[in-house]
Amino acid sequence: MREALGPQKEMTMGKVIFYMTASLDGFVAGPNDEVDRLFRWYFNGDTEVPIPGSPTLRVSRASADLLEEAGRSAGAMVTGRRNFDIARAWGGTPPVAPCFVLTHNVPQEWVKEGSHFRFVTDGIESAIRQAKQAAGGKNVGVGTASTFQQCLDAGLLDEVHIDLVPVLLGAGIRLFDNLATAPVELGITRVVEAPGVTHLRYTVVKGRA
Repeated sequence: MREALGPQKEMTMGKVIFYMTASLDGFVAGPNDEVDRLFRWYFNGDTEVPIPGSPTLRVSRASADLLEEAGRSAGAMVTGRRNFDIARAWGGTPPVAPCFVLTHNVPQEWVKEGSHFRFVTDGIESAIRQAKQAAGGKNVGVGTASTFQQCLDAGLLDEVHIDLVPVLLGAGIRLFDNLATAPVELGITRVVEAPGVTHLRYTVVKGRA
């Protein structure tokens, strides 16, 4: 009877992946949150990539392939309240929905029917757990340096995707400021060179001292 029904599909579990553009000296924004130098590669190409809640990107074909792949595989995202505020809630449409926002103070104006946002006040473990459930087997994207550091320290991160820009900012928000569990071993899986950016893909090696 089971053979007649054919092989049953197993439920696949998505990964928890950190995505970030960074300078060569490890900054993800300038001293006043400016990202213009880091984000130039988003608009210096000839291939359009629409992103919810953001202007349409114009990148190289190589970069577009990676961005489109990430978009197709994403089922939820986790970010911090500061990023949520700086982005002005992406006009109500985050790049990936649902969007789980770590916060100590819930903005009640966004707690409403039809909102793409879920506010998490009990820590990174809860945010990732809820996001995985909502993602339905797809990946959970993690954004912002602080959220990345919390996620890595808690052992919740599977992959690190860095879009490395050839610029030295010298000051600003550091990506690797507060890593309580360092050293962390990474395995490189992919390197894609594109105009204005090098895309680096790593897996987080777990279970090693």
